[in-house]
Amino acid sequence: MSVHPTTAEIQTLTVGMGEICVARKPDLLSCVGLGSCIGLVLYDPIRGWAGMAHIMLPSSSSRGSQGKEKPGKFADTAVFGLIAELESRGALRSFLRAKMAGGARMFSFSPTSSGAIGEQNVAATREALRIAGIRLEGEETGGTKGRSIIFSPETFLMEIRCVGQESRLI
Repeated sequence: MSVHPTTAEIQTLTVGMGEICVARKPDLLSCVGLGSCIGLVLYDPIRGWAGMAHIMLPSSSSRGSQGKEKPGKFADTAVFGLIAELESRGALRSFLRAKMAGGARMFSFSPTSSGAIGEQNVAATREALRIAGIRLEGEETGGTKGRSIIFSPETFLMEIRCVGQESRLI
């Protein structure tokens, strides 16, 4: 089983660190190499739009203007940046759903709060979704291994790949 739709002409849009990208079927959205970062997808299953953010940090509050310049970089700005991008294309906020993956603890030797950036990213993303009123329908977060994800706006499935493991769908 795969997230890949059957359409022959498919583009895979890779979302870089701190970026936001929006697509519609048959195209795919992808984040590669998520360690402590979060790959967040918001999608409107009625209108068929989906957006992905590659979130690096939990909060823009101490980062000056970076949250405005690159809203995908921070959990607290990425959710609302995705909502704005999707709504500008005709998606309806009331239909939006979310899936996410990532937030691993990549460095076990660092017990300090900075070593727990993955956990902070997960918590901040969940909180931003709660504030926005968007239901989290699936997630695979935490652990100690990096992941890559692919999301299909056609099937609304997120494929999660992790080295040494079979890919999973949520």
